[in-house]
Amino acid sequence: MLQLNKLTIIYGHYGCGKTNLSVNLALDLARQDKRVTLVDLDIVNPYFRSSDYTPMLQKKGIKVVAPQFAGTNLDLPSLSAEIYAAFDTSAGYVIVDVGGDDAGAYALGRFSQQVMRLPSYSAFYVINHYRALTSTPQEAAALLEEIEAASRVKATGVINNSHLQQLTEKKHILDSMPFALQTAKLLKLPLVLTTAPAFLAEELKEEIQPLFPVERIVKPPF
Repeated sequence: MLQLNKLTIIYGHYGCGKTNLSVNLALDLARQDKRVTLVDLDIVNPYFRSSDYTPMLQKKGIKVVAPQFAGTNLDLPSLSAEIYAAFDTSAGYVIVDVGGDDAGAYALGRFSQQVMRLPSYSAFYVINHYRALTSTPQEAAALLEEIEAASRVKATGVINNSHLQQLTEKKHILDSMPFALQTAKLLKLPLVLTTAPAFLAEELKEEIQPLFPVERIVKPPF
């Protein structure tokens, strides 16, 4: 299983499944009795925000920190002092869910100096072979360059999150592996993890390692 740094940043293409993955990672740490803070830095997408699941996460002992007005219909959330303080990892593990593409990554740029002052961090680039505009390794690699430029935080690894939620079949995960490996090779980064819907984990555990089962928690509000 993937060993997370005290600070783990999750970014990638809009709609690649970052938020659902971030929530699953936070829940996994909580199950290990770790102290966890989930920072919702998605100021772009009003429909898929980790802070929308605050009551459920708090019941699991996870602290959720979000921009002021996140989860409301106000368009310009401000980044509160609480978010700045959340990047202090001395109190436990911190997972940062960043908004999609370079537009969402600009918010992370405000904290880049704090990130770089840490002894170590993880910034995982999430890819999904089945999303438009990142369906080839070349497209996926080009997008990361834009995200890194906007966020001023370099990626440390790639996560293959290529699935179709409840419609996913085993072959979809297996077929995505060449794409994921080639993307990681182009970026000169390790492929640190492949995810799969939890209902497929048993079928895939012998063929793909490391494999992280994800539950479908984040759903559209329509």
